[in-house]
Amino acid sequence: MHRTLIALALSAMFSVSAFAQSAASETQRDTDQQNRIEQGLKSGELTTKEAGTLERDEQRIDRTQAKDMKDGTLTAQEKAQIQHEQNQASRQIYGDKHNATTGNPDSKSSERMQAEVQRNANQQARINQGIRSGQLTNHEAGSMERGQAHVDRSEANAARNGQISAREQARTQGKENRQSNRVYHKKHNDKTRED
Repeated sequence: MHRTLIALALSAMFSVSAFAQSAASETQRDTDQQNRIEQGLKSGELTTKEAGTLERDEQRIDRTQAKDMKDGTLTAQEKAQIQHEQNQASRQIYGDKHNATTGNPDSKSSERMQAEVQRNANQQARINQGIRSGQLTNHEAGSMERGQAHVDRSEANAARNGQISAREQARTQGKENRQSNRVYHKKHNDKTRED
């Protein structure tokens, strides 16, 4: 009986740890893909419009993560679905960066998009760090990914015509500011992964 209880306790501990590693690996990949999009904008390999389309893909991934992590677990099937979506987005990033279309990294529109994508990458990195450190519960991580999906959608909508105005950037920055505050408060509340 005693061995059974110990085995159950260890199993529960490892499953929480495995979820954290799973969620952390998925959110790290989000950060990496955002950085690739920003690098493509800075080098001129991506146009603002292409980056907007890529942000639409990132929105879809974040929505899937939010839905899958909402209940505090990430099954093997859910992880496989997220990885499939991330692989598709990765191929699209590669394809857009290596096609004949080039952008002007010094245009105001591209500079605005670069700033938005970099901030998005930073937010994803903060979420990832919160998962790894245990500051974010599984449910909170799902909620943060839902917020990231809203930011991605705003970026995608702003860039759909290939131009981002100062007004569109300000609208997206407002969403990013709200998301940043949410990340901060979720990471600094009294809840931890063990809760």
